[in-house]
Amino acid sequence: MIDISNKFILTTKLKPKGDQAKAIEQITIGIKKKIKNQILLGATGTGKTFTIANVIAKTNKKTLIIVHNKTLASQLYYEFKSLFKKNRVEYFVSYFDFYQPEAYLPSNDTYIEKSSKINQEIEMARLSTLQSLTTEEKVIVVASVAAIYPSIPPLTYGKFRIILNTGGLENVAQLRQNLVKLQFKWSDILYPGSFHSRGDIVEIMEGKTSDYRLRISFFGDRIEQIAQLDSLNNKIIKIFKTYVIYPANEYIADNTRFNESLKRIKNELELRKKYFRQKNKLIELQRVSEKTNRDLEQLIETGFCSGIENYSAHLELRSKGQTPYTIFDYFGEDWLLVVDESHMTIPQIRGMYYGDHNRKQVLVDYGFRLPSCLDNRPLNFDEFQKKIKQIIYVSATPGEFEMKNAKGEITEQIVRPTGLLDPTIQILPTKNQINSLVNELNKQIAKKERTIVVVLTIKIAEELTKYLKEKKYKVVFLHHELKTLERVKIINAFRKGIYDIIIGINLLREGLDIPEASSIVIFDGDKPGIFRSYEALIQIFGRVARNKNGHVIIFADQETDSMKKAIIETKRRRNIQITFNKKHNIKPKSIVKPINEEILNKFDAKIIDAMFYKKAKISSKSITFLKKKMKEFADREEYEQAAYMRDLIIEIERKIK
Repeated sequence: MIDISNKFILTTKLKPKGDQAKAIEQITIGIKKKIKNQILLGATGTGKTFTIANVIAKTNKKTLIIVHNKTLASQLYYEFKSLFKKNRVEYFVSYFDFYQPEAYLPSNDTYIEKSSKINQEIEMARLSTLQSLTTEEKVIVVASVAAIYPSIPPLTYGKFRIILNTGGLENVAQLRQNLVKLQFKWSDILYPGSFHSRGDIVEIMEGKTSDYRLRISFFGDRIEQIAQLDSLNNKIIKIFKTYVIYPANEYIADNTRFNESLKRIKNELELRKKYFRQKNKLIELQRVSEKTNRDLEQLIETGFCSGIENYSAHLELRSKGQTPYTIFDYFGEDWLLVVDESHMTIPQIRGMYYGDHNRKQVLVDYGFRLPSCLDNRPLNFDEFQKKIKQIIYVSATPGEFEMKNAKGEITEQIVRPTGLLDPTIQILPTKNQINSLVNELNKQIAKKERTIVVVLTIKIAEELTKYLKEKKYKVVFLHHELKTLERVKIINAFRKGIYDIIIGINLLREGLDIPEASSIVIFDGDKPGIFRSYEALIQIFGRVARNKNGHVIIFADQETDSMKKAIIETKRRRNIQITFNKKHNIKPKSIVKPINEEILNKFDAKIIDAMFYKKAKISSKSITFLKKKMKEFADREEYEQAAYMRDLIIEIERKIK
């Protein structure tokens, strides 16, 4: 049951520990003082998510949380959903499982049509987000950088809705017409975004979930009952006096300005044709004429065309260069933005606009699109900054941009609730580094503890794995081509001790939670580049900060500036943690995290075969099984496993289709 009060309510028995209480108080005071930019500089494993949740509850602000990838967004979504069970927590990421953008390669005269596969569940989650932001005061949205891409204008979305009242005048035929206007489709078998009617009953499955459907019962021209039904057993879950139905599609054109939109497109086409004639570019002239006229015909006949988003500036009657509408415009005047892993997310946001613009400019230059397609774009970085009211950058290694903007408004969260310390660090020469590695591995195996080895290239990883296997070590190579299931199986096998050593490249830098690993060995520590930058090294060190015996070995012949800075910072944090532990008589204990035997041992073998060995067919029961497991993990607050389940569902559905 969603709480309709005007407050965020934390639903957890956990209390702030370590540095969390101090961080919560400091950031909350900053927000209440209207400070625009703050940093939460939190070491790995200090519970930054719990701190932010407490800040949201104390400041009571509608909040958008942006992260740099879908997997992390999914994990955070489940965490916040469990912490705020009585409030709306929504998930807003790109709804494409696969996306190949439209492009043209002049060098070999190759035109690539847009190709994509929309994930229906994510599309429903996006629609649910827009509805919550339109109707609720207290909403938390966890999003990827998809948040800076265009969305339907809030006024348009708010205008396109059907308000139903029990006892109100309405008739079945009119309701059917109104549903079609909101992009709902007629279907005998209901799916999200569809409806059907039989006699005096209309049933609708909205663009939110397939678990429920809405049934509107009529008596003549009056609504007799509005009921929510369980899709599986047809039992009534809830009766409504009033109900609002929102669009089934995130992109919906406003027909009241449709003629003006068409006129603008035609005028731009004539100007473009004139331009190509003057430049004597006859091939480009023919392209732009044929493509645009074909799109216009489809728009006039059906109200839709392939690539309709390229005409969004005209359909929304925006002027040239005007900032597109995004999810930011749904938050109003008083809200909070949290950028998680800001050292990764901010550069990604900064670069999105330029990549999109460069690709589309080529399409425009060669006659595949009208220049107005450039206005269907992500926010540029200046526009992104102007949208911000108040922001918290969250990272163990904030970037230069965040540090400059925060102007000293930095809250450190160094002490872990577990009392665990940052690892000790040792630098060894590259001469005889393989022998040194073997000595370290032998010590680790004797202690029954695991080792992570980080190298720079796939070739080195493969050769080192082969060498250690020949020496009878239980070693595995974790590489970028592994799918989710394979990756989970390898990590779980490593945690169980089936493997003692795991070798990888950049995959091991962030988001890998293996408390059994007490040692990490870094090859080529003194090489230049982003994989051995200060930020990268701090993140790598953090992989063994969940074990009380955490230790780092760096093979290097010189101490680079990045190494010096990372080592000094790690020692500083470790000293703070030791002082705190002594003061409060805390003894560090390694994190004990259950290993998911269900994935490792009890997983549906047919799914594995079908996904990777093509020996069996995947049934709809397999996907149902995965969705059930995903919900079970989320209910048990095992967010990482729930995120893995979501990724597996996406991979399997891609295989099927």
